[in-house]
Amino acid sequence: MKLTVFGATGAIGGHVVRQALETGDSVTAVVRRASVFELSHPRLEVVRVAGLTEPSALREALDRADAAISGVGPRARKDVTVASTATRGILGALEACGVKRFVAVSAAPVAPPAEGDSFLNTRIVFPLMGRMLRDIYADLATMEREIMASGLDWTIVRPPRLVDKALTGIYRTATGANVARGVTISKADVAHLMRAALIDPAMSRQAVGVAY
Repeated sequence: MKLTVFGATGAIGGHVVRQALETGDSVTAVVRRASVFELSHPRLEVVRVAGLTEPSALREALDRADAAISGVGPRARKDVTVASTATRGILGALEACGVKRFVAVSAAPVAPPAEGDSFLNTRIVFPLMGRMLRDIYADLATMEREIMASGLDWTIVRPPRLVDKALTGIYRTATGANVARGVTISKADVAHLMRAALIDPAMSRQAVGVAY
């Protein structure tokens, strides 16, 4: 597979790039011009762009791509509109280049807690995070709506709290919902699921919750 990865310098995007190369894919990593990206590989191409908001600037990165993954998201509380504005540019480029398969990362609090979820999640974690990061989750919800309204073959992955742990490939998923009693997931395992979603018809045009 020839895969384009947006947000390749981020924690999830970086894992996507490395895992894809390890399994034999060819990867185009899209990074900002000022970003440091030291990874090199015979099947890796790095495309540097000024930003992700202009579709025309992203077309080179999608040349002959079979699919694209976006790990783009806010890195700080001030990055209120990063997800929606960047994804809008990515969607425009995908549609212009005829690349249909697209997987993007969002966040569990964008959706309601799962049916039968724990008291901790329903009464404490989700309400607290919703209040603290209201603007960021509202922007992610806008991003999700625009992805769902596109003509693409999309999947949205919604992880809970991200942790820095090694790849396990063992986690729970829920199609169209969050994972009940799901509290954490590693960035490496989110990347693993996003890559798995590319070839799983059951995840096509679905939002998928993931957690341990």
